[in-house]
This record gives sequence, C-alpha cells and structure tokens, in this order.
Amino acid sequence: MGDVSALDEPLKKQLGAATAKVMAEHLDLHTVGDLLHHYPRRYAERGELTTLADLPLDEHVTVVARVADARLLTFNGAKGRGQRLEVTITDGSGRLQLVFFGKGVHKPHKDLLPGTRAMFAGKVSVFNRKTQLAHPAYELLRGEEGESAVDSWAGALIPLYPATTKLESWKIAKAVDAVLPSAAEALDPLPPRLREGRGLTALPDALRKIHRPRTKADVAEARDRLKWDEAFVLQVALARRRYADTQLPAVARKPAPGGLLDAFDARLPFTLTEGQEKVSREIFDDLATEHPMHRLLQGEVGSGKTMVALRAMLAVVDAGGQAAMLAPTEVLAQQHHRSITEMMGDLAEAGMLGGSDQGTKVVLLTGSMGAAARRQALLDLVTGEAGIVIGTHALIEDKVQFHDLGLVVVDEQHRFGVEQRDALRGKGKQPPHLLVMTATPIPRTVAMTVFGDLETSVLDQLPAGRSPIASHVVPAADKPHFLARAWERVREEVENGHQAYVVCPRIGDSDDEAAQPKRKSPEDDAEKRPPLAVLEVADQLAKGPLAGLRVEVLHGRMAPDDKDAVMRRFAAGEADVLVATTVIEVGVNVPNATAMVIMDADRFGVSQLHQLRGRVGRGSAPGLCLLVTDMPEASPARQRLAAVASTLDGFELSRIDLEQRREGDVLGQAQSGARSSLRMLAVIEDEEIIAAAREEAAAVVAADPDLEHLPELRTALDALVDKEREEFLEKG
Repeated sequence: MGDVSALDEPLKKQLGAATAKVMAEHLDLHTVGDLLHHYPRRYAERGELTTLADLPLDEHVTVVARVADARLLTFNGAKGRGQRLEVTITDGSGRLQLVFFGKGVHKPHKDLLPGTRAMFAGKVSVFNRKTQLAHPAYELLRGEEGESAVDSWAGALIPLYPATTKLESWKIAKAVDAVLPSAAEALDPLPPRLREGRGLTALPDALRKIHRPRTKADVAEARDRLKWDEAFVLQVALARRRYADTQLPAVARKPAPGGLLDAFDARLPFTLTEGQEKVSREIFDDLATEHPMHRLLQGEVGSGKTMVALRAMLAVVDAGGQAAMLAPTEVLAQQHHRSITEMMGDLAEAGMLGGSDQGTKVVLLTGSMGAAARRQALLDLVTGEAGIVIGTHALIEDKVQFHDLGLVVVDEQHRFGVEQRDALRGKGKQPPHLLVMTATPIPRTVAMTVFGDLETSVLDQLPAGRSPIASHVVPAADKPHFLARAWERVREEVENGHQAYVVCPRIGDSDDEAAQPKRKSPEDDAEKRPPLAVLEVADQLAKGPLAGLRVEVLHGRMAPDDKDAVMRRFAAGEADVLVATTVIEVGVNVPNATAMVIMDADRFGVSQLHQLRGRVGRGSAPGLCLLVTDMPEASPARQRLAAVASTLDGFELSRIDLEQRREGDVLGQAQSGARSSLRMLAVIEDEEIIAAAREEAAAVVAADPDLEHLPELRTALDALVDKEREEFLEKG
C-alpha cells in the first residue's frame, strides 16, 4: 500500500504550513492528490493575447499582456505623499488600465516598464467608465537566467488555474510543480483491458499532460482520459448499488386477476395513454421479480404519474401486500389522499357502509392529525386493514408498523434523504419494492449519473383533455402597462368562471427571508429590494387591481388545518385568486384554475417555474402563465425567463437550466458541502462517455462484484464514495 501514500500526503509537508492553510481554506485542497486533481481552467499561449476586450466585470481574472505605458502621478502637494501609478497593458484586442496607490507603487514602477510581458491577476472593476484592475498581483514573464529561460518557456502553454484573491494562478502552478513528480505513483483505476481497448493514456501521463502540456493535443488527450476516470468510477459505484439490490430478497407481487386493480380499471372514465400503459407494464414486470424494484418514474407535470403509481399500489394490495406513499409536505399528502380516494370511490371504503367488497382502506398519516384518528390509522396499518397509506415523514416514526409492506412510492425524491428512504424500507418483513416519482424532468445523462442506481421510466405524453399553456414574460419595470394588463387578464379569467394563482417568493410580515443575502450581480435596483411577499401583494391586489374578487392567501407558516381549509375552498371554487408561496409547486390539482402570475419570476429556478406553471391548464380551458420581472432586457435572468416562456418541454428546459449553471451544481447541491466529484466531466456535453462508462461498469461489476481483481479501482472507489458521498449518491 506504499503506493497510495505519495498522493495521500498532506500538502503541509510539501508546500509549507502557510500555503497549505490557504489551499485548504479557500480551495478545499488538502492532499497531494487533491492538488493534482485541481486542473487548469484554461491555458494561455506564449504570444496568445488574452482578450482584454471581453473581461467579465466583478470577476477575478488572470491575463497575459504587454505593458504599453506607465505613468506615475503625484498629488497632495509637492511632498509627493500621494502617488498613483497608472499602467496601461494591451493584448492586441483591447487595453486595460492597472492602478497602484501609495506605498504600493514603488515595486511595480520599477518592474512594469513599457514592453514588459507579464501575467496579471486581480478583480475587474470600473472607475470613471474605464475597466481596470486595482493593485493586481503580477508575475513577469522573463526567466532569471535571461534568454535561455525565455526560450525554454517559449511555445509552452501557461496553465491558468481556478484561483482566489489569496492565491494567484501562478502560485498554484508553482505548488503543482512541487508535487507533480508524485503523479508517477498515481494508482490507475481503469482496468487495463478498458484502457487499452479505448486507447486511453495512462493516468500518471494524463496528470502530467493536463498540468504541463506542450501542445493542445496533450491537453485533449489528458482531458479524455480524466473524464473517463470520473465517469467510470462513479458508474461503478452505481452499478455496485444496483447489483447489491438484485441480491436482496423481496416478495414477488403479482396482482390476482379479478381483484382490486381490475375493478378499478373497469371504472376508469378514460383510457390510459400509451405512455401510462408502457410504464405500468415496466413496473408490473419489476414487481413480479423476487428482488426489490428500484425505479425512477419521471413525468411532465400533469402526465399522470399519480395514476400509474396508484395502479402499482393496487397491484400490490391484490397480491396481499400494503403500499405506502411518502409525500414531502402535509398539503401534498392530503391532496394525494383526497385525489386517490376520489379516483377509487367505494373501492377505498372497505369495511365501511356502502364500501365495495373488493376494496381496501386508504388511510392518511401526518404529524398534525388528532390522537384518535392517528390511533385508528396505526391500528389499520398493523392489522393490514388498510392496504394503502399516504403520509409525510410521520410514516417513518418507530411507532408505525405495517402488516406486510410491499411497495414504497416516494413523491418528489429530491426532498428525501437516504436515511428516510431506508427507515421506511426497513419497515417491511423483506425489503419492499421502491418507486420514486419526480415531476422535474431530468436529461437522460443526468439521470444516469445522479439516479444511476434506479431504472428509469419516462412519461412524456400528456393525457387527453389537458390544455395548452401560453407563457409570457411581463417586464414590469420597462413596461408598467404590461403589469396592469396582467391584472386585467386575471379579472377576465375570473369573469369567465375560472380561478387564478399569484405566486410570490416569500411570505412577508415578520419573515426573516427579507434579510436574504444580497445577490452580487449589479444588474439593477431590482436586485436590491427584498423579494415580493404574499401578505403584502395579497393586500395590495385586494384593495387595488383585483378589488371585489375573493382573494385568499396560502403559505408554509399557516397551521396545517388552515392550509387545508384554504385549499379546499379554492378547489371548491369559493375563492377566485390564491396568493401563495411555492407551497403550491407540487401536486396541487385545481382543474378550474387557468391563470398564474409569478411575481419576481427571476428569483425562481427554471425547473421551479416549470413546476409552478404546471398548476394551470389542468382542465379543458387553456392555461395562461405570466412571468413578472423587473430585470433589464439584456440580463441573464431575462434570458432564462424567455427560455421558460418559449417551451413547455420540461426535458428541454432542464437542459437549458443545466447549461446555465456551473457543472458542479448538477451533482454538488445534494452533497452537503462535499466538492463535486466531477472536475472534468460535463454531464450534458459528455453524454457518450457517460453512457459508455455505464456499460463498461455494469460488465466489470457483473464479472467481479467485489472488485477483488481490481484493487486500484477499489481504492479509487473508496476515495470517491466516502460515507458522505455514498449518501449523496443515494439521495440523488
């Protein structure tokens, strides 16, 4: 195991305590291996002129340029106490001013003579309408040994690293130089057969070439290899999880003919879509096997996922088991309970007067239930009287016991952690089957990377009778009359017998959300004010543009009974306009609601806007979604909203969303602060590598599940899948 130690050595030993401390605190780099995997962001070429014309404002940049002129200005009287050095640098594409003040002028005044080439690093700012770097750090591009050093550097690519104000790119480069010899000892996680079969370079070579390439071909070769490492090790982790699941015993659940499922299907007032039929078959096939199903069901908002899940639950009840549906909020659990009992009719009333003989009991279990109702629900579960239970986290508590739990359906997977899923699965005599539903469409590659331990089914057809939704951006600051027209449209919808939602980013009143951290973008004053709030907006609308309409509010701080009462009134048509937070984002179903106005829409993510929009157009009348924003036309926020308005395809939107976010976010969000394991792999761009790595990983794990013959791969896997990361993989 001596091989491992060179890369596991703390940076303190190699670089000294001070540098190691900065690397740990600012870049989360702790060992030699961490630093070797901190890859250059891009490369400057000797003679390549970084485009000064395109410098991003407010960002920390590194540029390679030549000094055009330098002027030392003296002010504050003749004694020269106030000195300012202004240096203009150029790269052929543009010019940039550097400024140094006070005592900081002496060294740069000596160093930065016209004609000198150097690397400069600093934060781009604007002063007197001119772009500038104030007090940049710099490194002269000339060797101490004169010409020979310049020649040795000639033609080389200069690596520019992701840096911080505390540690410039060239200091990181020097640190990499110090540890690069250790790359020779890097353990190669790729099996030799795979590496040779795909013509990939050896890992020590790839690390040398990524950090110190001589040519662009070196960079390309190293990138290809390092992407494969990331994709393959991640896919092996997921393949091993899938393999372990196939080794668990589960009870096969085959629905009895002429049972509850057949009775339910016979009463359906509509036919299932082809997609629903196909996905149901996939699920029924899984349920019939003797190892636990692990399936992700993705579907557009309103594509009928609940119907598919309900038929799976009925099949399990037919086979003598029980099914539990886990919802992220009480509002949603109550909503599911209501819609499922309505869909089932007397089939949900077993043992009650007028209930069907073929039926079962459908119970609700939430934290805020009264003691008597709760006692009865727990009794129905432990005796097996209730075939279906719908609940929140309350289902996971120790007191809850099942007669024979056969299927767990998790709604909106990303809101549940691994511990919660496991706690519920632990309530079966044997591991129950698992169906995970999400209404946030995920591009195929992301699903393979993030939910790789689940088989995936996609519902991409909307059921008959769903109406199209028109979406428009309302630029309230540029065109206030557009906002006035938006409220007129809401009134028109209500006059035509329909209802509307108005969504705001926060609750208001005394909520702490007003003290949100300020966003750094200088886009507009719109950024500086707190986000609009439900309570204030509802008040203004009721007294102003929507006076005379029945306006109600709904938000997460209300008591559960009050929330439910508001939702019931709205569903029953006793309120015209519901002003709410994103508490309505998932699962709320009011077919008569046709219009939605989203205030400060730029403060929501793309997929969240798509989710919210899916609450309208659920009946036969067309839906309307108005995205209100104060952002200026050229801003990225406005482009994002335009993208949402331009398509109803959630898969397309999720691609746009990912392309606009940094790659680390794709996997990083759920990682409780752990760095993303993907430094080189771009989930959207590298689809082919991910798909190929998944196939290779499955073959390797099938042949050698414990990786006994691949110790290097096992070591790499242990490094990737520490406890925290393993939980993240399962959380997705």
